[in-house]
Amino acid sequence: MIDAWLDLVHGGGCVGCALPGRSLCRACRNVLPRRAIPVRPTPCPDGLAACFAAAEYDGLVRAMILSHKEHGTFSLTTPLGRVLAEAVRPALDPDAATVLVPVPSRAGVVRARGHDPVLRMTRAAARRLRGGGHRLRVVELLEQRGEVRDQAGLSAEERSANLTGSMVVRLTARAALARTDLMVSLVLCDDVLTTGATAREAQRALEDSGLRVRAVATVGATRKRVKPPERALPLSGSAD
Repeated sequence: MIDAWLDLVHGGGCVGCALPGRSLCRACRNVLPRRAIPVRPTPCPDGLAACFAAAEYDGLVRAMILSHKEHGTFSLTTPLGRVLAEAVRPALDPDAATVLVPVPSRAGVVRARGHDPVLRMTRAAARRLRGGGHRLRVVELLEQRGEVRDQAGLSAEERSANLTGSMVVRLTARAALARTDLMVSLVLCDDVLTTGATAREAQRALEDSGLRVRAVATVGATRKRVKPPERALPLSGSAD
């Protein structure tokens, strides 16, 4: 009955299979990925932290990300958060409080869209993981500065050059985190890992402020990736 009402009133349908009704039908929800895979862009930016994604950026996952980001389909926030939570799970540090740091969008882009999709998904992922007893919080540590070209169509080298110096740490958020005097483990969160240039720039900004990034977690990753070498995750860093 709910699906029929949604179809009648909103003309909505599932982004995965186009079944009339809700934005994500039960059948498509049930096939969402439930575990993370280690991913690595190739070529990989030097020093990029360990990366995890829940799925390939294709099919249902791609449709969900685009509908949520570009069309403001807020009903997809919770299922996308659930998927992102799976990507975060392997990066959780049992000996430290995990801080999820959403990769920021430019202020103008957020205004145009009317929301910050990565922030919304990250908060949803945090709620799911906290429900499982994990210690974690979401902190908006980063912000964009200056002008950045649209990344579409740029090569890995061009993306890196385009983003260099584009992110800075928000000093008030950094100071508030330091005042907690906790050992924290930082995990960068984003929707898609492509060349790794955005993640590496975000990581650089955090490390320049004295914060070590344990891992990068994304909902999806493009096909141009390889499995990373076996190695231990970086040790967690102190907040002060």
